[in-house]
Amino acid sequence: MTTPNSAVTWSAEESVLHIVLNRPPANALGPVIIEGLNAALDEADKLKPKVLIVSSALNGLFAAGADIKHMTTVDADSFRAYGDTLRSGLQRLVDQPALSIAAIEGLALGGGLELAMACTLRVAGASAKLGLPEVKLGLIPGAGGTQRLPRLVGRGPALDLMLTGRQLDAAEALRIGLVDRLVDTGGALAAARALAVELCAASAPAQRAVLRTVDAAADLPLPEGLSYEVEQIQQLFEDGEAAEGLAAFVGKRTPKFA
Repeated sequence: MTTPNSAVTWSAEESVLHIVLNRPPANALGPVIIEGLNAALDEADKLKPKVLIVSSALNGLFAAGADIKHMTTVDADSFRAYGDTLRSGLQRLVDQPALSIAAIEGLALGGGLELAMACTLRVAGASAKLGLPEVKLGLIPGAGGTQRLPRLVGRGPALDLMLTGRQLDAAEALRIGLVDRLVDTGGALAAARALAVELCAASAPAQRAVLRTVDAAADLPLPEGLSYEVEQIQQLFEDGEAAEGLAAFVGKRTPKFA
């Protein structure tokens, strides 16, 4: 399926919805891409997949950033409106019940990296380059980058990247935790699809509880975090899919999760 402008397309297979960015030359995250992303997420709301994959149709490029040409043509109010629209689109991705995987080949810069960071996990090809170069434009990352990057890699590495605006290669991105899996160049999408199969085999309520408890660890003191963990596992035992998972283990069969 496509949006009216065809800048974003998507296809569904079993429990996976694959979203593809396709706006040459750089997949700039301007109004056209944002509109397409929202249309794809509307489809996700209807289909309720277990996993979303976000990739690019452009060779050697995931997304090069926000739409700078658009930003040079707007006034302050329109700049804020553009930013709000971009931020809300990325937050919709974060808030999806489905897990999400960014399949990164080539450049993921600025808003493009912020899009990847809004996904649950990131798989990168070996030649990928990632960065947040906004300081070189007199700006800062404005679609969640200043908040999500430190949570992924820690304060020091995040400051290094954002204060210099430098690009890092995929190997360094893996080392600091910015990407989760590193594969040969050209293999990111296949690896993301294989990871999606792994994720679909597990219990979605349990996976969402993992995300909630891990995110809570960033904000709660340890005693409160441990109490929250207890609440989550108890809820899964009482109302989740634990009964099926435990019975399948005892019965030496594959669990039948929803």
